[in-house]
Formats: sequence, structure tokens, C-alpha cells
Amino acid sequence: MPNSKILAATLLASALAVSGCSAVLKKHPVGNTAVPEPAKSVDLNRYLGTWYELARYEQGFQKDCDGVTAEYSLRDDGKIEVLNTCRKPDGDIDKAKGKAKVVDTATGAKLKVSFFGPFYGDYWVLDRAEDYSWAIVGDPSGRYLWILSREATPGEAEFTKLVGRAGALGYDTSYLRVTEQP
Repeated sequence: MPNSKILAATLLASALAVSGCSAVLKKHPVGNTAVPEPAKSVDLNRYLGTWYELARYEQGFQKDCDGVTAEYSLRDDGKIEVLNTCRKPDGDIDKAKGKAKVVDTATGAKLKVSFFGPFYGDYWVLDRAEDYSWAIVGDPSGRYLWILSREATPGEAEFTKLVGRAGALGYDTSYLRVTEQP
């Protein structure tokens, strides 16, 4: 009898864990639409430089981050150096250094990024301005979304337009966390 109670408790705990995981995975869905493909090709040389994060889907690795920037530069080996910076509520500045590689050479819009050794994640430039003044970045799962700009504070009308574009790509914009820039 005690073994059946342990088994029942284990099954219940497993069911709760699985349902909790599925709730997390469903938190930021692209919805019932197909995975958005990048709308335009990307000229890597024009994409390089500093980007200011305007909004994002909150992730554990970016918890309580504001003043977020991403700096991209070309490495000698042809990969891209990535330097992400964020300001924590206590004023501390966190930096994460990584590398990226283009995996879709036809468009240049699909990259893989790594901050942890050999582990890479998808980084797709889903849309961008013709003059590279803004970009919307996500991944094929729909769990990640970033709205980036070359300006720290591009103005309310521009921000609203970008959020609308993210929605048109199929993202649930109600999950966006606005990034405060100093």
C-alpha cells in the first residue's frame, strides 16, 4: 500500500511538472499561424553595430533587465561577436558575450547564436526597416521576440508601428515587456 501512495504521488508530481512545462511553452505562442519566415534578406554589414531593445518577451536570462543593448561586430573567423548589456534594478551592469553565425546564406536573415559553448539557438531577423533603423527578431518556436531600434527612444508612433508589425507576424503582443532605456 505505501508503494502505491508513492507511485500516485510521483505520477501526480510528474503530471504537474509536464503541465507546467507545457504552460510555459504556450506562454508566447505564434498562434495557429505558420511560423513566420523572414520578410527581407539581411545585409550583415548593415546589421552590425549597436541596437537598443525596445521590447521583448520576458525570459529568465533577461529577468529584470532594462537599458538593454546588443552590439554586433564581425570576427576574424567570419562569425559575429555579440555583446549584450543590461542594467539591473540595483544599478549593476550585466554583460553577456557570445557569437553568432549565419545559417541561411541565401537571405542572411537566419542566424544561430551561442552564449554557452557549443549550444546555439535560433535568431531570425523577421523584419527590418529598409534603412536598418529597426528590426524584429524571433525564432521559429514563437517563444522569443525582440523589437530593436538604432535609437534608444524612437518615439511612441514608431514604437506602436513596430508592435503592430510584430502582431501582424503572428506574435501575441500582450506578452511584450517594454524595455526602459536611460
